[in-house]
Amino acid sequence: MIPLAEQLRPTSLDTYIGQQHLVGKDAVLRSLIESGKIPSMILWGPPGIGKTTLATIISQTLMRPFYVLSAINSGVKDVRDVIDKAKQEQGAILFIDEIHRFNKSQQDSLLGAVEKGIITLIGATTENPSFEVISALLSRCQVYILKEFGKEEMEQLLHKAVEHYASQGRNIHLAETEALLRISGGDARKLLNALELVVNNDPSGDITITNTKVQTVIQQNLSFYDKKGEMHYDIISAFIKSMRGSDPNAAVYWLARMIEGGEDPLFIARRMLIFASEDIGNANPNALLLANTCFDAVNKIGYPECRIVLSQTAVYLATSIKSNSTYKAIGTALDTVRRTGDLSVPLHIRNAPTKLMKDIGYGADYKYAHDYKGNFVDQEFLPAEIAGAKFYEPGDNPKERETRKFLAERWKKYGY
Repeated sequence: MIPLAEQLRPTSLDTYIGQQHLVGKDAVLRSLIESGKIPSMILWGPPGIGKTTLATIISQTLMRPFYVLSAINSGVKDVRDVIDKAKQEQGAILFIDEIHRFNKSQQDSLLGAVEKGIITLIGATTENPSFEVISALLSRCQVYILKEFGKEEMEQLLHKAVEHYASQGRNIHLAETEALLRISGGDARKLLNALELVVNNDPSGDITITNTKVQTVIQQNLSFYDKKGEMHYDIISAFIKSMRGSDPNAAVYWLARMIEGGEDPLFIARRMLIFASEDIGNANPNALLLANTCFDAVNKIGYPECRIVLSQTAVYLATSIKSNSTYKAIGTALDTVRRTGDLSVPLHIRNAPTKLMKDIGYGADYKYAHDYKGNFVDQEFLPAEIAGAKFYEPGDNPKERETRKFLAERWKKYGY
């Protein structure tokens, strides 16, 4: 049986829901499609928002040969086979789903064909392409960012589904939609999968959708609902929150769930690298070093052995002392920058590479810290408009208590 999400997949830009900043009237991507000349591109955005659908619509609109590969189960040979076929055709499009899972050699195999115009590449990714796509390939592609669906788009999808069921003789009444929207989390595929489960669970012709009915059916069918990794982001969230909560047992459990589910080990390692700075920071600077080493090791050895490195690092991060002080510091500083704009750099700490700059005061009155006792001298480094602003507040842990004492001895104006 064809899934509901597949049955409702749009076939033209006019029936495509969402991404109006790209495909709405006079939008950049729509204009390119209508001109018949599209560049190779990367479609970047969360799951279930129409990346695959958009690629399909592009190929159908332009009437181009269309090849589809999944980076999960395709290799260099598959890429070369498509390129060989494309050489015999005109304007072939190669769509690669989850292109962020291609390693460097797999991505390298695309370069020549993209550069020579043998294929037009459309890659789809849920990860930042700046980190996941090699620079040589990225430089040959336009990156288009697709946005998560909002309530309006999700309700449009639900009403399309209701109309579809009506055409099959089933009367679906949407009495409440909050549970469906909450479960979907902005993912259209999850939304339609959930609705389909609820409808299929009730054999009657007339069905009233309520929050209670949705929650009951989804809970009863959770394993089926998640059979294609729908809980990917829920599990990584549970993993991060377990480490933040200093629970190594829960952290290792959620790590095992991800490993058993075939999660990309670099995705896990990258999240731990971010965690080490965001949630531990200077309370234990070694955490960032270990997490970075973990990322390098995982990149070198891969599964199955890298599971050991991931486990070691997850346990270390979970049992480390925590602090989010530097995370909060940059957030506060960014808020100040956005509020106050581009304030002038004080003259005494400006660079003065020319005589004219020196003559007009650049660098004048700067005090070289190493010329003073303790390698410190009290001077202002912030713009005059925000002089004395405090962004960093050390956490209450042994390492940062030492930092607070160090700062208090030097910067009384900040009140440390």
